[in-house]
Amino acid sequence: MQADKLVHMANQIARAFGVEGEAKAITATTNHLKLFWDPRMRREILAHLEAGGEGLDPVSRAALEQLS
Repeated sequence: MQADKLVHMANQIARAFGVEGEAKAITATTNHLKLFWDPRMRREILAHLEAGGEGLDPVSRAALEQLS
């Protein structure tokens, strides 16, 4: 899957949980990625994060940092 699609998806998830406040949104996004994303998708988005994480919202970035 292309990194830009994964970034878009991660940002959508983070925004959906954003109503809970930043700290809870980060935790909920991390949990969602663990439970529902295929391991290949997680590897690809984490590689994107390591390469600079272009396009990731702050909550998405923080969630992925917790995931790694």
